[in-house]
Amino acid sequence: MPGKTVVILGGGVGGLTTAKYLARWLPAEHRIVLVEQKDRHCFAPSLLWLIFGWREPEKICRPLRLLVDKRVDLVQATVEEIDLKGGAVKADGKVIGYDYLVVSLGARLAYEAAPGLFPTAYSFYELDQAVRLRDAVRTFAGGKVAIVIPSVPYKCPPAPYELALLMDYWLHKKGARTISSVAIYTPEPTPLQAAGPAAGQALLGMLQQRNIRFVPGHRWTKVDPDKRVLTFENGAQAEYDLLIAIPPHQAPAVVRAAGLTDQRGWVPVDKGTLRTQHPNVYALGDVTIIPLPTGFALPKAGVFAHAQGKIVARNLVSAIAGGQQAQFNGYGACFLETGYGKAGFVSGIFYTQEGFPNIRLRPPAWWWHWAKVLFERRWLAGNF
Repeated sequence: MPGKTVVILGGGVGGLTTAKYLARWLPAEHRIVLVEQKDRHCFAPSLLWLIFGWREPEKICRPLRLLVDKRVDLVQATVEEIDLKGGAVKADGKVIGYDYLVVSLGARLAYEAAPGLFPTAYSFYELDQAVRLRDAVRTFAGGKVAIVIPSVPYKCPPAPYELALLMDYWLHKKGARTISSVAIYTPEPTPLQAAGPAAGQALLGMLQQRNIRFVPGHRWTKVDPDKRVLTFENGAQAEYDLLIAIPPHQAPAVVRAAGLTDQRGWVPVDKGTLRTQHPNVYALGDVTIIPLPTGFALPKAGVFAHAQGKIVARNLVSAIAGGQQAQFNGYGACFLETGYGKAGFVSGIFYTQEGFPNIRLRPPAWWWHWAKVLFERRWLAGNF
């Protein structure tokens, strides 16, 4: 059988995982190509630690080449076009043909989709934004901290709440908590909706215990940077001294232009195999949408991209050599940092027909925090 070419678009969590296991499982006569715009990979969960000075950029980032098997052809380029009919992609003017395609380009942070909010507000989903927020936190003497979620979905749903809990901890350490307030404004009725009411109520309990305001049903519409006032769709207003916001998320334009997205704006896939409706094309991670039996969609989170990457790699091997397709079962787990050397832990199978009852948020404990530290070290050593 002549060798096949598998092209993976995106060197984030899902793309790296797919490339790693393909290099391990796919026979040597087949070619693996990974196309990624950036030349280094940063461990995103550690950006929250960086904000408060507990990590430095060089400690949480690695050259991408060090994390990719030598067998993988790493192409540092921007994907410009996906030609599904022709079986090729164009990246920085170079055309790369494929027999099998894996789309793992993630969610684009669409700052312009919240006009006026950025760059007034700080963000933390990218390294440069997290460094900018770190510099602001260093000089922040205390006051009203507002964390705004302007729209959903967004990746890593616990992240704004982790930030609030860590901000509370940091203000306490600085001796400024008594002159400060921390509030989260969101259009959602409850936090962690896709994880269910039990997990959401457990998180609300953590916030209340720490005197962090959760303000649901508040969709941001306007910010006045001179007066430092937020305005919401319901007419409510809120003052702030430090404004942090989650940028709106979109599928990358190249994915939409290729016709891979549906009316919801994301790539629909088979929830088990991660196949798209296009022959020999798989998609995984944040760029996809997978409806759940509960009526919500599978959250956009690195833990799912990681697990899906292994499934896609196995299914590509089966597709090429012949064999049964593996099935992703919807299991996910993540840490929720709370400060004081502790973290909570959310886990469960999101695909079950019973829905929410199996998804739990375990109370903060020191061992969950150290489990995340260990996971960080393993990931940056390439053991993912």
